[in-house]
Amino acid sequence: MRKFSLLAAISLAASAGAVGGMVPAANATTGHGAGVHAVHSCATAKAGQASCDAVHLVNSAGQNVGSSGRLQPAAAAYGKPVKPSAISGKTPTDIQSAYKLSGLKSGGRTVAIVDAYGYPNAERDLGVYRSQFGLPSCTKANGCLTIMSQTGSTSSLPRTDVGWSQEQALDLDAVSAACPDCKIVLVQAKSASFADLGAAVNQAAKVPGVVAISNSYGGGDAPDSTYGSYYNHPGIAVTASTGDNGYQGASFPASSHYVTAVGGTSLSTASNSRGWTESAWSGAGSGCSTSNVAPAGQDPSATHCAGRAMADVSAVADPNTGLAVYAPTSSRSSSWAQYGGTSLSSPLVASVYALSGNTSGYANTKPYANPSALFDVTTGSNGSNQYWSNAGVGWDGPTGLGTPNGTAAF
Repeated sequence: MRKFSLLAAISLAASAGAVGGMVPAANATTGHGAGVHAVHSCATAKAGQASCDAVHLVNSAGQNVGSSGRLQPAAAAYGKPVKPSAISGKTPTDIQSAYKLSGLKSGGRTVAIVDAYGYPNAERDLGVYRSQFGLPSCTKANGCLTIMSQTGSTSSLPRTDVGWSQEQALDLDAVSAACPDCKIVLVQAKSASFADLGAAVNQAAKVPGVVAISNSYGGGDAPDSTYGSYYNHPGIAVTASTGDNGYQGASFPASSHYVTAVGGTSLSTASNSRGWTESAWSGAGSGCSTSNVAPAGQDPSATHCAGRAMADVSAVADPNTGLAVYAPTSSRSSSWAQYGGTSLSSPLVASVYALSGNTSGYANTKPYANPSALFDVTTGSNGSNQYWSNAGVGWDGPTGLGTPNGTAAF
C-alpha cells in the first residue's frame, strides 16, 4: 500500500468529490491563496488494487478553487464558454507552448486511457472542455471518442465512482490539450483491482489505431511476474504515473519493465528563451523497484538502482501549476477545477508519443537513446534521499531524463 505524507486531515464537503489522502505542498516557492490545498480524488489503495493519482485544489470548505483561492465556475448556460479569466490552470495553448507541441499533428492516431469505474457524463464534460478552448469536437458520433468496458462493450459500462470520474476527466482533457487531433479511447475497468485494470489495458491494446495507453494510477511495487503481462505491448507506448507522495519507493505499474514511468514537475512562465521554467514537484513519486529489471538504456551508475528506477521522463504535475479541467463534483454535476498529480503528466506524455508516431518496440527505451532532446529539469526535490529525491543534471528520480521538448526524444 502506498504511504502518504503526514499532513493534517481536513474534512471536505461533498462537492469536492470522493477524496483520499492529502498530497504534500507543491513547492515552498509556489504561492497560493489562504486555505487552498490539494486533495486526492481517490482513496488510498488496498492490497491488490490501485488508487488514481489525480489531485485538485480546494478551499477549506471543499470547493474547487484556483491556486489564488478564487472559486471555479460551472459551465455557462446553453453550452456557451465562460469568461476565460474566470478559469484557473494551464490551457491547451500553455501545454503546447511549454512542451513545443504547437502545430504538431498526430494524423488521427489514438490514445487510450485506462481507468476504473464508470463516468456517465464523460462525453458531455469533454465537450464543455473542448468548446471552451476552441478545440475540434470529439464525440462518439464523429468517431473521435470511444468509451468501452474492459470487455469491449460500449453499452454495458461499470458503475459510477466520482473520484475515478474526476481522474477520467483529467485524462480526457490532458490528451485534448496536448494532442487536439488525437482520437481517444476510454476503457473503464469494473473495479480498481490490478486484474481488472490489467484486463482493461489488454482491451485497449486490441483497439485498432491505438499507439499509446495512459495509466494514471498506482499501488505498491509488484513484480512483473504478477501483473506485468498486462502492460507488455511492444509497438504501443504504455505510460504510467509514478505517484503523488514524494520519495516513497516504487509504485506499480510505473515500476514495470514494460512502461514509461512518468514523474512530475512544477511548470511556470519565465523570461527566458523557452518562456517556461520547471522544477521537480515535491509530490512526484520516485524510487527503485525491488523486483523488476531496468528498461534498456537506463544506467545503474546514474540511478543507483540494481533494477528498475522511476521515473523515465516527466511533465507538469504540481496542482498549483496544473491544468484547468472540467470535472465532476457529483454523479450529475461538474465544474471547472485546477488539477494535477502525475495523473496529469502520464496522459501528456502518452499524447507526445502519439504525436511522434514512433512507438516501435518498447517505447520506454526511446528517451534514453536521445536524452539531449528533452528539457532537463535540474532543480527541486521530493524528499531527502541522496539519490532518488533531488533533481539534477541528467537522470534523477522525480523527473527522470526530463520533459518533452517537441517529439524528438520520443
